[in-house]
Amino acid sequence: MKFSEFGLILFVEEYEKCIDFYRDVLQLPIRNIKDTLVTFDLPNGYLMVEQGGIASNQEKQREQNPTVIRFDVDTLKTEVERLEERGISFINKKIEFDWGTIAVFTDPDGNRIELGEINSSSGSFEHK
Repeated sequence: MKFSEFGLILFVEEYEKCIDFYRDVLQLPIRNIKDTLVTFDLPNGYLMVEQGGIASNQEKQREQNPTVIRFDVDTLKTEVERLEERGISFINKKIEFDWGTIAVFTDPDGNRIELGEINSSSGSFEHK
């Protein structure tokens, strides 16, 4: 398959809150705005937030949403501190694994988001 870019579409119920969250808190740049969706730029792709999902007041279980959004970062502690300054409440600020360390929080719809500080044993590590 030959494609030009990767995209993730996230259906949400708390549409306006999620748009504010991804734009203002996570500071993702907006690529495009339509009537029922907003697309944010990501390195090598995009995140489209679209109306039509179901919200949860707590983190959605895998049965509700088997997807996790992960942003790999250089320094986990620094990024956690930055996001806390912007109002993020973390479910867990530091979970250590052999392959790296993650911090966990949710968006306004209850979708799980992780920050990952990975090492060369991670499944997502890019060998160059």
